[in-house]
Formats: sequence, structure tokens, C-alpha cells
Amino acid sequence: MTNNPDVETDIITVTRHILETQSTAADKQPTGDFTQLLNSLQFAFKFIAHNIRRATLVNLIGLSGTANKTGDEQKKLDVIGDDIFINAMKASGKVKVLVSEEQEDLIVFSGDGKYAVVCDPIDGSSNLDAGVSVGTIFGVYRLGESSNGSIKDVLRPGKELVAAGYTMYGASANLVLTTGQGLDGFTLDNALGEFILTHPNIRIPNSRAIYSVNEGNSQYWAEGTRKYFESLKFPEDGSKPYSARYIGSMVADVHRTLLYGGIFAYPADKKSKKGKLRLLYEGFPMAFVVEQAGGRAINDEGKRILDLVPEEIHERSGIWLGSKGEIDKAEKFLV
Repeated sequence: MTNNPDVETDIITVTRHILETQSTAADKQPTGDFTQLLNSLQFAFKFIAHNIRRATLVNLIGLSGTANKTGDEQKKLDVIGDDIFINAMKASGKVKVLVSEEQEDLIVFSGDGKYAVVCDPIDGSSNLDAGVSVGTIFGVYRLGESSNGSIKDVLRPGKELVAAGYTMYGASANLVLTTGQGLDGFTLDNALGEFILTHPNIRIPNSRAIYSVNEGNSQYWAEGTRKYFESLKFPEDGSKPYSARYIGSMVADVHRTLLYGGIFAYPADKKSKKGKLRLLYEGFPMAFVVEQAGGRAINDEGKRILDLVPEEIHERSGIWLGSKGEIDKAEKFLV
């Protein structure tokens, strides 16, 4: 065996990583089902990444002329991304129930699939035409033994997820994944067509003076929310104010927060009384991801996001997540 310092030949792909950790909650008694599901998820991410990169060249930018269930105008790529995800999950043969932001109701597939998948196929699509990073958010529930596929399979607390993560489509396609045993990041090698482990065991810094929030909504905020962000910008102890970093794409904002530390918030307000972000396929997966990195995720009442139980598939919630130390500080203003 030769040693070449310039070429790493023993690389860890996401599939290899999962196969080497098959004792995960996603597949307690390894059957290969979760690995097959993961392969279908990867295909969807690669296919969406491919279409995003060529969107301007093949006229996939702009609005499709339709709106989804939650009232958001759909981009052409929203519709394509949704179709890609639906077909990939159906083809896997391992998914019984699928919930997508772009679909009014859940989708139940035929067959004996053991999993339910919840997803936002292209989060932050309003930024697509400007070339800003967007992403796919997903979560996976394992079905009960007696389940035949129904809404009960997904109206469950986020703490019952067996896997979750997101893929960010930017300068590269970055997959961040947890199966409940920590958090790992993978980068798509376009030449190999594989997601390669590049960020093992991601840990969010306990504290960092960075906040990410849409301050355009500040006039609608509750008093506690307003006072909290004022305390960051105008510290009474004379310390340096926090830096503001807001992209407007949840995946990109959370990804930066995970790597650098700080706090990301999208609180409920007078305009969006229940919040704007969807609990099932945005809040739950991101809360699971952040907690697995050592952070915290709460709602406007200081309740742990993963303990909440949605009453309908498109339910909204105020969300605060990030470094544990920063969420602890914010919580004092909220409750």
C-alpha cells in the first residue's frame, strides 16, 4: 500500500457512516431499511441541487403562479423540488407517510413502508432568484407496528424523531444529519456523486455574540421579545453589542449558527400570532439538529420545541434556537 499525502483514499461517505452506526434509533435491529431510505433521501438532495445550479440557464427561476397550503407563493423550483421528493420517497419502498410543505394533506403510499417523512423540499425559495443559499429540511419518524399510514403517524412530539437534518445548497451542497447519536456534516463531491464526511461531531459553541432575526417585524413583537433584542444592541454594562446576521433562509441561518454559535429566532408576533415557521417539518428537525449539537430550541413560552405536539400538519410556532448560553439569556425575557 502506498501513501499519497495529496489524495485521501479512505473516505467516509454518508452511507458508510450509517452502516457503521447501525445501532441507531432509526434502525434498532438493522434490516437495511433505514439505509435504503437514506439512499433515496440522498438522491432527492442531489437531484434538487442539480436543478438549483442550472435554474437560471433553463428558465426555472420565478413564480409558478400557484400558492401552497400555508399561503406562500410557489416558485417553479418549489414545485419541482416537491415532485422530486415525493417520487424519491415513493420509490424507496420504505416510506408509508409523507408530509410536505407544498402539499395540503399528507400522502400515504401503498406498500409496507416503516417510516414517515416530513419535509420542506426547498426552504427559503423566495431567495432563489438572487442566488442565495436555500435548503431542504427533513425529519423521519418510525411507524408503530400496527400503523397502516395515517395522520396519527406524524402528529407526534418532535422528540420521537429517529432522524433529521437538512441539506444546504450554496457554494457546495452540505448535508447535516443526526440519527440521535450526535450531529455530522457531509459535503457533496460532485465528481464522485457522494456526500463525504467533512464535519464530524458538530458541536455548537455555548455562547457567541451573534443574533439572527428578521428585525423588519420588530414593531409587531411582544414586549419581552423587543426588550431582549434591545439588550443585545444596547448593552447596559457597556460591553460590545451583538453582531446581526440574517440571510432570510432558515437553513442558511441555522447552518451558520451551528458552526459559529449565537441565536436564531423567528418569534410569533401581532402579525403572525402563532408564529411563521412550521413546527412539524421546520421546527422539529432543526430543534433535533441543534440539540444534538449541544444547543437548545424553545418556543415563545420557553417550552422545549421537541416536547410540543402538533394538532395539524401545517401548524406554526415561534422558534428560538442556538447556543445554550444564548437561549438561556433569551428565555429570561420570554417567561
